Amino acid sequence: MKSRHKRMVFIAVGLAALAGAVGLIMNALNSNINHFFSPTEVQADAAPKDRSFRLGGLVEVGSIKREDDGLTVHFRVTDNAEVVPVIYTGILPDLFREGEGVVAQGNITSDGVFMADEVLAKHDETYMPPEVADALEKAALAKAEAEAAETTGAATPPPAVQMPVKTQGGI
Repeated sequence: MKSRHKRMVFIAVGLAALAGAVGLIMNALNSNINHFFSPTEVQADAAPKDRSFRLGGLVEVGSIKREDDGLTVHFRVTDNAEVVPVIYTGILPDLFREGEGVVAQGNITSDGVFMADEVLAKHDETYMPPEVADALEKAALAKAEAEAAETTGAATPPPAVQMPVKTQGGI
């Protein structure tokens, strides 16, 4: 074989090995990623049934129930539009309270109960995980649109966003 052919074969084998390595890395990263879902998305069956994911929202007021073993806790997570029941066995964070933000990691069962392996609570009075804040805002907007559609009998379009106009001389 000529040296030019050897070089082409070497480049082709190198590219194939690189593509294989990238594929393996992407597969490993994808299997370790935990996606975030709001209660509205979970109730709409957007969450995976066969793998772990994160559920975030607010702990519904009046929903915390403890079993006699002292470790198993039943509560509901809401985004002010939908509610998902959660069961967690373990020690809850000190800041876990009704009406406060929470992110739980686990799986959804066939009967719609979220079995949490880990529960995280917000760490101070002003912090809200960005995913939870976005989910609450989207749920509130969807709920307001649904209520407006019920009262008017037709769906209302979202309000128009007015963009600033750039002018000469700052006027």
